[in-house]
Amino acid sequence: MFESLEKLPDDPILGLAAAARQDINPKKIDMSMGVYLNEHGLCPVFEAVNHAQRLLVEQETSKVYMQATGDENFTTHIPKLVFGDSSSALNDGRIASIQTPGGCGALRLGAEIINIARSGSRVFLSDPSWPVHIPLMRSAGLNLVSYRYYQPGSHSVNFEAMVEDVSVAKAGDVVLLHGCCHNPCGADLSEEQWNVIADMADRQGFLPYIDIAYQGMGDGLEQDASGLRILAERVPEMIVASSCSKNMGLYRERTGATLVLCANRERVEAVISQAKTAARGIYSMPPAHGGILAGMLLSDNHLNRIWREELQSVCERINQVRTRLVNALATATDRDFGFIAREKGMFSFLGLEPEHAVRLRDEFSIYMTESSRINVAAVNDTNLDYLAESIAKVIC
Repeated sequence: MFESLEKLPDDPILGLAAAARQDINPKKIDMSMGVYLNEHGLCPVFEAVNHAQRLLVEQETSKVYMQATGDENFTTHIPKLVFGDSSSALNDGRIASIQTPGGCGALRLGAEIINIARSGSRVFLSDPSWPVHIPLMRSAGLNLVSYRYYQPGSHSVNFEAMVEDVSVAKAGDVVLLHGCCHNPCGADLSEEQWNVIADMADRQGFLPYIDIAYQGMGDGLEQDASGLRILAERVPEMIVASSCSKNMGLYRERTGATLVLCANRERVEAVISQAKTAARGIYSMPPAHGGILAGMLLSDNHLNRIWREELQSVCERINQVRTRLVNALATATDRDFGFIAREKGMFSFLGLEPEHAVRLRDEFSIYMTESSRINVAAVNDTNLDYLAESIAKVIC
């Protein structure tokens, strides 16, 4: 049966992370993995999550399966976080909410719903985009079309090219957009640009599909959802894939949600029924632990306040690290890295050549992809100067 199978190469990012773990250089810096790290280089457990876990241990009386749509507390409150309490779609009962195994599960379930509704639909995907978007969409039977997004020379959104490419999308097509903190480039759309995309979606009839994996890690919970909310007030239908991995630190708990904005309340039940059937064929039931914890953080006033304060601290630290990195590179090199401070979220393209990234890895034990994408959160006071000085040595 398995004699015809060939060994596939490791995922490039996971392979880099594995190599970094084996590196014995005490100065090594692993900026390859997309997880939040604190000033001590640890992926922390939020204190609000610790509180919630203790409460859950005290209160939980069963390990029976959850219902197919997930924890009701979570699925009730996550649309409020994403769309906002004043959302007309939310207040009209036009949003279907389904808990999923992480943001990946949310993206895949959304893709399944699209393929059920219109088999083989085209999904317009930004160039660059998170690499896993490709298998998640294709594995559901959807077809991919690329649209230009990032301009390496200016380290900014190439919006004119994006509009030109998306202008051919029509009814039945899907345009996948990063809600905030674009992965991998960190260059986000402005509010004015979101309004242009909303006009196009309204006029052309394509379905916006928003991946919002980093809400709260760019400018704040409300600010980071502003583009998505502009669309939600303008289009009759939309899909959102939301993740709690980053903004609650629930990476290993695999907690996310597929949120489907429908044209009317009657279609919500149809979408939920199709989503449950699709989920049954992929993962059956969602995992309980993370969904219950997330629901507690969103619904309990005390836990919610603690979590929001912690998340705001994370957001502020990332933005401070960006500024410190710009200053350190300005001291060490004669190149302008100011764009790093203008970007949002955990990621940035440094604009280095592939050979520079290879030298940084081989000579200095600094790990980044050959595209020079880095996880900004991996930078801290103990490695900042070493990083800047090492970059200076390879680009001079």
